[in-house]
Amino acid sequence: MATALALGATGLAGATPARGQATTTLSIAVVDNVDTERLRALADAFTDANPDIALEWVTDTENLLRQQVSTDVATGAGKFDVVTVGAYEVPIWAERGWLRPLDQMPADYNVDDLIPSIRGEVSYDNQLYAAPFYGEAAFTMYRTDLFQQAGFPMPEQPTWADLAGAARVLNTGDTSGICLRGKPGWGENVALVTAMANSFGARWFDENWQAQLTSPEWTAALDTYVQLLRDYGPSNAAELGYQENLDRFRQGGCAIWVDSTAAASAVTDANTSSVAQHVGFAPPPRSADAPEGTPNATWLWSWSLGIARSSKQPEAAARFVAWATSPQYSELVAQHYGWAQVPPGTRASLYANPWYLASAPFAPLVYSTIQAANPDEPTAQPVPYRGIQYVGIPQFPGIGTAVGARFALAVSGQISPAEALDNAQWVTGRVLEHSEFIAQD
Repeated sequence: MATALALGATGLAGATPARGQATTTLSIAVVDNVDTERLRALADAFTDANPDIALEWVTDTENLLRQQVSTDVATGAGKFDVVTVGAYEVPIWAERGWLRPLDQMPADYNVDDLIPSIRGEVSYDNQLYAAPFYGEAAFTMYRTDLFQQAGFPMPEQPTWADLAGAARVLNTGDTSGICLRGKPGWGENVALVTAMANSFGARWFDENWQAQLTSPEWTAALDTYVQLLRDYGPSNAAELGYQENLDRFRQGGCAIWVDSTAAASAVTDANTSSVAQHVGFAPPPRSADAPEGTPNATWLWSWSLGIARSSKQPEAAARFVAWATSPQYSELVAQHYGWAQVPPGTRASLYANPWYLASAPFAPLVYSTIQAANPDEPTAQPVPYRGIQYVGIPQFPGIGTAVGARFALAVSGQISPAEALDNAQWVTGRVLEHSEFIAQD
């Protein structure tokens, strides 16, 4: 069955050498998480159907892998053929010619099945430059048993004030009232706080690229974030990112967690989560005081597979990318791990699949949240940039790294939120000034 699935997914299977006669070796760089771990475990299905191709894997944490991959594709060193690439990088790298366009995908790949908002994140000039492996937005996860014991209903559309009120009551010695990303990093605390700031009506820049981090909206957002974590979060909140909070929630250490929709299958997996039977889901929170039209605190992201321009075997790389991001690969994951563990958030057909819907009660909310996320209009006020939890400019990782460090200091009580925002305003303006970004329009 695995071989049949692989053949159907590639659409390119034909006469190939006998097993064990691989003539091409693909070097594949992937971020180290449970979904890519399963990809590696199931990859024999691909090589069984494509015996002319051997696979070599490089895995690392997000930050370290991003450094390796960025250096390789920027210099054209050719170390990697297939690379894990995030929604932020795809359009920037495509514009710079670092990725090959995926313009020869198999006929049965069905590009039109990709969720439009996710497809837009991995495209440049209306051309696909990476194939989404999984996609995500943000939402609210909470302990239904604790809410029931406290007599708290979760509102249909929670506000930050709602979550603060519940966190205050549910905060105990063993269970933190709320968990939020506190670890510094543009993909860690800055992603969460930026989405949160959007929900208060804030923006990173005005239409003239002037930083707005000392605005009343940013002040309200960061004050709320810091107060939530200081009063009701874990004592080491400034050290906890996505993975650490995921582990903590699964162990019963969080009453509320606002984070990625990709976590849904993990927190409801009875094999790894001690609270699997007591997890509820709600939309991402919003500010009760924000004007009408202000988005809630969601985001939009996709980890995708792209082909480095420097790859010397692009045809073989395209075969692998098509297989790993196809509906048939999803069926292979379901066969081995169950439908709820299929990589989510990329294809509309998954959210019409009755087996998936029966196994993943969170699926409709995830789908609607991803569909609603709009990186072209991330805030209530007009902005000159694209991106919800990041700003889609090359300078943002440097800005976000510096700003994230200041936010973490505010959470740990070493500086005030106001000082953190003053620092953030200064460093953001200086980075753009020194890069002559504004002069480039």
